[in-house]
Amino acid sequence: MKRWAAFVAVAMVMVMVASAAAQGLSPSQCSNQKNNLKYTCRNVVVGGKPSEGCCQLVRAANTECLCQFVTPKLVAALGGAARAIGLVRGCGRTIPRNFKCGSLTTPP
Repeated sequence: MKRWAAFVAVAMVMVMVASAAAQGLSPSQCSNQKNNLKYTCRNVVVGGKPSEGCCQLVRAANTECLCQFVTPKLVAALGGAARAIGLVRGCGRTIPRNFKCGSLTTPP
């Protein structure tokens, strides 16, 4: 269960910088997006870098859908906000200052 929590933290925090302008998703579309990230980005959970496929999903993900799953417990399971930010940057994304995603707010 800890691996799942760590994975969700990785995926959700990586997603926090995806386009917020995307249309809202249905609950089943949101679930599909979360599951796709889960399977494509699973190497991140064991300390690996995100694959290109993982980064493509991160860049296309809907923040309104996935940020709802970001909790302090998940961020802690990942290894903290600093590591999560590094993973997002590893996908070539910048992180806006003071961006709120679930319970996580990026530094000013």
